[in-house]
Amino acid sequence: MRVFTKEELRKYDGSGGIAYIAYAGKVYDVSHSFHWKKGIHQVTHYAGCDLTDALRQAPHGADMLERFPIVGELVESEESSTKYIDKEPRL
Repeated sequence: MRVFTKEELRKYDGSGGIAYIAYAGKVYDVSHSFHWKKGIHQVTHYAGCDLTDALRQAPHGADMLERFPIVGELVESEESSTKYIDKEPRL
């Protein structure tokens, strides 16, 4: 599974057609959702961000994220992302 830092996640703000959001350490692809058109949701939430705190205050639960594919996990820093171990054998 791909590992994202917050800096890397910001690249997927919807401006290039790909919109990712993070919640509770998981990164979701919301690119095809009508509600995330152009990387903006309800005029207050933006793709490319960790929305963990914001979603806790949302009128819907986190279970709505189940309809979106998980594309990775969010780590705290660049240093943490080096812990990713490729499952393919290295020659």
